[in-house]
Amino acid sequence: MSRFTVLIPARMASSRLPDKPLADIAGLPMVVRVARRAAQSAAARVVVAADDARILHACAAHGVEAVATRADHPSGSDRLAEACALLGLDGDDVVVNVQGDEPLIAPALIDAVAALLPARPEASMGTAAHAIASPADYANPNVVKVVLDARGLAHYFSRAPIPFARDHAPGTAWWQGGGFAPLRHVGIYSYRAGFLRQFPALQPAPTETIEALEQLRALWHGHRIAVHLAAEAPGPGVDTPEDLERVRALFL
Repeated sequence: MSRFTVLIPARMASSRLPDKPLADIAGLPMVVRVARRAAQSAAARVVVAADDARILHACAAHGVEAVATRADHPSGSDRLAEACALLGLDGDDVVVNVQGDEPLIAPALIDAVAALLPARPEASMGTAAHAIASPADYANPNVVKVVLDARGLAHYFSRAPIPFARDHAPGTAWWQGGGFAPLRHVGIYSYRAGFLRQFPALQPAPTETIEALEQLRALWHGHRIAVHLAAEAPGPGVDTPEDLERVRALFL
């Protein structure tokens, strides 16, 4: 497959889990666990984009490449744009954003999302989704949903239950039994590096502000997002101390 670079944004500030990138998981900092998983993909290079010297030191101690980025970036995309500039990535170079709190990310999923852009020249970004299994997830605003068009490009992302099943009672799994099903968005992205370097300068979209979903900015400005349909949900990420304990238990 085409060459690509994995970038892992990592920042120390986390309201729910302080010093999250350095959280110990079976003897390794979480950001190192993520980088090692990403290194099992077909990526030509895996680089952590860090905002704190402690992250840089942890990466260096474990042989993980890292670059120092500013601590005042308003979003992960801004941090990745700076990392692209520091690494000399531009134009059609493919970059995959793997979140620094996904120590169980599947290398095959990284490869699949990276492969979207060489195959879809009309898209500026790629991402992933999988079929929703339960009515609770469908209704949960913390579960982001996406609706695709016939070409596998994103129509819209929302925290609301989309598409809304008008003729079915709320709380029912109207999609069970086969056919069309609602999709849960998976927070992994691929970008053309030239687009990623320009993205922070785009005016934020009203939909982005209302939904608190940064990817809506790309759709608002006419860019297309290709979506890989995964067969199953990814491994759990780490947002809270409870999440951390659950993931730690899987490494025992």
